Amino acid sequence: MLFVKREDLKTGMRLARPIYNNNGVLLFERNSKLTQQGIESIRNFGLIGIFVLEPAEPVPPMTQDDIEFERFQTMCVFSIQEELDKIIQTKRSSKMQMIASNIIKNYGHLDKKINFVQNLRSKEDYIYKHSLNVAILSAMMTHVLNLKVDEQLETVQAAIIHDIGKMMMPKSVMEKDEWSDADQAAVRTAEIAGFDLIDIVYSSSPNIKRICAQAQKALESMETGEDISAMKMVNGAKVLTVAEKFDTMTAMQFGKEPISEVATLRHLQENPKVYDSTVVNALIQSINILSPGVSVELNTGEKALVIAANERNILQPMILMFRDNSMIDLSNEELYGDLEIKDVMKTMDNRYVMNEDMLQKSGVQVETPEFAEIPQE
Repeated sequence: MLFVKREDLKTGMRLARPIYNNNGVLLFERNSKLTQQGIESIRNFGLIGIFVLEPAEPVPPMTQDDIEFERFQTMCVFSIQEELDKIIQTKRSSKMQMIASNIIKNYGHLDKKINFVQNLRSKEDYIYKHSLNVAILSAMMTHVLNLKVDEQLETVQAAIIHDIGKMMMPKSVMEKDEWSDADQAAVRTAEIAGFDLIDIVYSSSPNIKRICAQAQKALESMETGEDISAMKMVNGAKVLTVAEKFDTMTAMQFGKEPISEVATLRHLQENPKVYDSTVVNALIQSINILSPGVSVELNTGEKALVIAANERNILQPMILMFRDNSMIDLSNEELYGDLEIKDVMKTMDNRYVMNEDMLQKSGVQVETPEFAEIPQE
């Protein structure tokens, strides 16, 4: 699998992932070959590039849930972009509650974990994709935490709008990879303007601004070292703090390697004063991270396969070593205290490398996911 920039696309290349328009209509199926008209459509669609398959490479499996998640993300990103742009222009919200309700309808009532796959982001669409993912994570966590309906709705709306201030930064600052002290000051000024705008738009719902402001203060305390233990954070702010940090660290950006979910989760667990442990556990109960069949890399450089999850400590599952097929229980710290999972092995498009066949050959019975039919060329 290769990532090819839009200007380098050529006819005959096969798509590794489906492409949808802003209404969720399928434009190009995975495994379909690009035509010149298709290339022009992709360029006009504003994509920075796409993942394509190498000539003899089979189409990677995707479950129907994975496909639906990707379609839903595409639709919502456009809706969020339109709404946030309109809020900045008019200082009024017209569709925010509807967008939040739609996210809750699809991901705020689940009784199972999902594969939370990050899409590639550019500087131009980062905030919209980030806001959506934070909102989806918040919807799932508020459900696990059994928050009241109004709390869930407020939290998801706060997640969508919390970064609107960054859209008000000078374009010259936004385009930079690194910020000077002057740039940092400009960012802070824009963030304050964003909070003021949220205050205006949600004057009748002050809890939304409270959620955004408290989450921002909690996140800043990681940098400043400020003690926030006396701050009585509302539930929504606790959720937003965890969702914001998880998505920021694991985001898949062009030219920048994401931090692994394992390293991110370890960071969240090691800082309970900032990231509420109950909320972090709600995150663990919402998305698949170290589930059976996932291939992982250890801190020794060796590779292994997760064969049984550990509900008490997700970072210490039972694993099967590739080198000799030996089974190791990482929860046995007396024997394996120096051994830990460093990262989850992934394909180039950020999907987990799964090996259900190896699980079955080792006598481990797990529920096999139902993969969607692979389209023919």
